[in-house]
Amino acid sequence: METAGRPLLPSEILVEAQRNVPALGLATVYRNLKQMMEAGEIQFVELPGEPPRYELAGHKHHHHFRCHTCHRVFDVHACPGDMQKLAPQGFTVDGHELTLYGSCSDCQRPAARKPRAAKRAAAHPATGASPGRRRATATA
Repeated sequence: METAGRPLLPSEILVEAQRNVPALGLATVYRNLKQMMEAGEIQFVELPGEPPRYELAGHKHHHHFRCHTCHRVFDVHACPGDMQKLAPQGFTVDGHELTLYGSCSDCQRPAARKPRAAKRAAAHPATGASPGRRRATATA
C-alpha cells in the first residue's frame, strides 16, 4: 500500500504481492488485511456502490478521486472546508465524504497520443510501426 500510494482493493494487493510470492492466495491477503485493521495499521476506504479498499492508517482528513476508465482510486489531500453552509437551514453537519470522478493522468495519456498513432499508421500501414521498430506483443 505504501508503494502504491493510493487505496487498494484486495485483488490489487494480491497482484502486487504475487510478484514476490507467486503462490500467495486471496484468502491470505484477507487474513493479513484483517490483522492489519485490528492493529490499526490500515483503514477502510468506502465509496458508494464499490467494494472496500484499504489504505495506510494515519492520514489526516482527506478525500478520494476515482478514475472512470481504470477504476483506481487516489487520495486527494485537499478539502473544500466547512460544509455547514451547504446543509439545509437548521441542520448540523458532523462530517462529510467527498469523491471526485474523472480520468486519471495515466488514462488521459492514450488520448494525447492519438495524433502520433496516426503518424505511425502512415509510416507502416500494416503494423502502425515506423521502420526499424518492432511491435511488442503481450502473452497471457
